[in-house]
Amino acid sequence: MIWMWLVAGAVFCLAELIVPTAFVAFMMGISALLVALVALLVPQFWLQALLWLGLSTALVVLSQRFIPRRSSRNRVLEDSLEAQTLTEILPGGTGRALYEGNSWQARCDDHELAIAANEKVYVVRRKGNTLIVMPASLVHF
Repeated sequence: MIWMWLVAGAVFCLAELIVPTAFVAFMMGISALLVALVALLVPQFWLQALLWLGLSTALVVLSQRFIPRRSSRNRVLEDSLEAQTLTEILPGGTGRALYEGNSWQARCDDHELAIAANEKVYVVRRKGNTLIVMPASLVHF
């Protein structure tokens, strides 16, 4: 049984190199290697399997805390900053803007400002699927 756990641990760890799984396969491999050590003292396979399941779950949950998550909320757009309004954006309202070849819902960052149709704007940020824009005439880089 020890060899089975050693081989399983090596396969899981190598699988992480080939197909990145956010360290899930790696943690399962580490768990299998630890169970191989425990198998020297505990000969019952069902206890080894239960220990492997518990260790794998615990290590996966703990490792996920150290992987940074990218939040899509209020994320700053890092690609092109320029867009063009397709429709008028009234003060406090929404309209449409052409950004990177796609039509997006757009809203002005200044709620008291209106933006005319076919006007060049700069994308300040994105909130969900709505672009927050400012007229190019007011933004100076």
